[in-house]
Amino acid sequence: MLYLIDDANIESIKTITQYFPIHGVTTNPSIIAANGENVYKKIKAIRDVIGPDLELHAQVLESTCDEIVKEAIRLRDAVGGNFFVKVPVTGEGLKSISVLKELGFNVTATAIFTAQQALLASTAGADYVAPYVNRIDNFSSDGIGVVGDIVNLFEMYDKDTKVLAASFKNTQQVYNVAMVGSHAATISCDLFEQLIYHPLTTSAIMEFEEKGAEYYTYEK
Repeated sequence: MLYLIDDANIESIKTITQYFPIHGVTTNPSIIAANGENVYKKIKAIRDVIGPDLELHAQVLESTCDEIVKEAIRLRDAVGGNFFVKVPVTGEGLKSISVLKELGFNVTATAIFTAQQALLASTAGADYVAPYVNRIDNFSSDGIGVVGDIVNLFEMYDKDTKVLAASFKNTQQVYNVAMVGSHAATISCDLFEQLIYHPLTTSAIMEFEEKGAEYYTYEK
């Protein structure tokens, strides 16, 4: 499974990319607003940190096809590199996904809450679909189950679209989407630290150091 950072805090991104095998960074208008900086300035700063090869996903705010396409062009021109434009799955969104693919864009269909939305977005040409796991759970539904259904549908119809699971509140949800076959997950920086932590790992390392220290001295 591919791991992406769902954050726009530059220092946090620097830290996580230093230690974890990161495939890219995703943002959305809420994340940008939480960091209190203009979207174009922020995504340029992110690109400077992650370089041209890692994926950078930035979302449009416009709601009609023509304006979505114009905004997508502005966003791509601002950052360059391996860029994905995020488009919410509405009627205008589906229309714009097809247009953007004809223009050579990489597209992530976002705000996915059902497998049917994901299948439509894939058929329109989306490279990724981003189901919101925890938000689906909060809507009295099964976020992990929806991710699994999308994976199964894409396999059934031989789709190239990848599932980029999003919206997590705990590491168990991240593990569960991996178990149902999600191709990728985008995760907040604070959850990355929790993914790797286990108290028994810490105690094992302490035991190694205690027992092995006198035998690991370097002698020429």
